[in-house]
Order: sequence, then structure tokens, then C-alpha cells
Amino acid sequence: METILDKIIAVKKKEVEELRGMEIRPASLEVNQRRSFIEKLERATDLSIIAEFKRASPSKGDINPNIDPSVQTKLYVDAGADAVSVLTDQTFFKGTMTDLTHVRATIDNPILCKDFIIDPIQIDRAKQAGADIILLIAAALDDETLNTLYQYAIAKELDVLMEVHNEEEAERVLKTNNRLIGVNNRNLKTFEVNLDVTEGLAPLIKNEGRFLISESGIKTTDDVKRVINAGANGILVGETFMRHESPRDVIKTMKIPLVEVMKR
Repeated sequence: METILDKIIAVKKKEVEELRGMEIRPASLEVNQRRSFIEKLERATDLSIIAEFKRASPSKGDINPNIDPSVQTKLYVDAGADAVSVLTDQTFFKGTMTDLTHVRATIDNPILCKDFIIDPIQIDRAKQAGADIILLIAAALDDETLNTLYQYAIAKELDVLMEVHNEEEAERVLKTNNRLIGVNNRNLKTFEVNLDVTEGLAPLIKNEGRFLISESGIKTTDDVKRVINAGANGILVGETFMRHESPRDVIKTMKIPLVEVMKR
């Protein structure tokens, strides 16, 4: 049975073919400036927050489709977000690469290009638009492609967030040297959300000395404390911030000092 992820990847394959006919210009010197999220994690004493700009999603439909990405992400950063994530998929999330370009012109924090990357040309495009971090989803890639795209992104001086949802995917990404692993509490095939996923995978990831970002389903300070206690270095939050009338207040309440468990 075809899943939502299968449908998304089928669209991405078509987009990649279209990109091959386009000129991807080198990034400007200003965009090329190194903004490492991993270096921020190394110095962090509080939980790190990646605040996401997301107009819509396949599971939720429209979330906040008319908001200005530059205004929203500047609000995030001013409230204390350490990095921002910009959904650039148009078909399923109503995002664009132009959104990322506008955000890059507005803030100086690291930006994650949140998309379903299956080919190096997408990495080139993300870099040209101003991304500092790219996402590689283990469920969407075989081992060879995952490692090839990782090596390509590192050569472009980009951080890589490798996303996993289960133990088999975690073991696969841990075979790479990548230091930044996102645990998606949302199953990309069923779209069910459960913070148990972070709690279950955290020991495996932390024992290998990697940075852990808990993604999806984080709405309250109790949720934040729960993933910190599991071992998370940071969180990625989108829908909660996009729907809230005062995301600034929510971000400030989620900037919680890391507990002793993080130093083990």
C-alpha cells in the first residue's frame, strides 16, 4: 500500500528532473558564511530550539498559510530560538525555496532547509538559497544514497540533520560520522505521533555521543522536560509555534536548562 512518504518521494523525483534543467548559481559570499548549528549545540547550557515555519502539512492541512516567513522567523529568533527550519516543499506543505531566501535575508541564525532530499542538486539549491543545515530522512533513502548525500553536504560546509523514527533507522545513521540526529516522533508512513519514540531511541543515540533533536508532537513544557530527561539536546517545533497567538511566549517557556543527564 502506497504511503504518504511514497507519494512525496515520487513528486521529489519529478522535481529533481526539473532542477537538472535549471542553472543553480553559486551562493553569494554573504550566504556562504558558515553558521554551524552543531557548534551552537557544543556550547549550549539550555535546550536548543529549532523553530519551524510551516504553512501546512499532509496530516493537518492548512496551519497558518498566509503568514509572512520573514516576520514569523524573526519573531522566533528574537524570542530565543537557536535556529529556524523552513519547509520548502510546495506540493504537500505549501512552502517554497523563496521562503528560505527571504528568511536568510532577515535573520543571521542557522537555517534548516526542511525538505525531502534525494539528490545532490537539491543540496546545491538549498545552499544557494541560504541554508546552513539540510535534512536527510533515513526512511526515504538507502544506505548508499544516505552516505553519498551526507558526504556531499559536508563538502559544501553544511550541517546535516539525519532523521530517524525507529531502531533500524537509528542503527543505519549511526554507521555514518554524522553528529546530529533527529528523532521524529511522527511516523512518516502513518503520521501517528508519540513521544515514546524519543525516549526509546535516545539511549542508543546518546551512547554513541551524538547530538539528539526531538521532533514533532512537542506542545507543552511538560513535553519539553520529558524529552530533556530522555537525553535530547534540542527540539524542533513547528505547528505549536505556527498556531499560537504568541509564539514568543511559548519559545521562552521552552528554553529550559539542560539537566544533568545531558552531561553523562
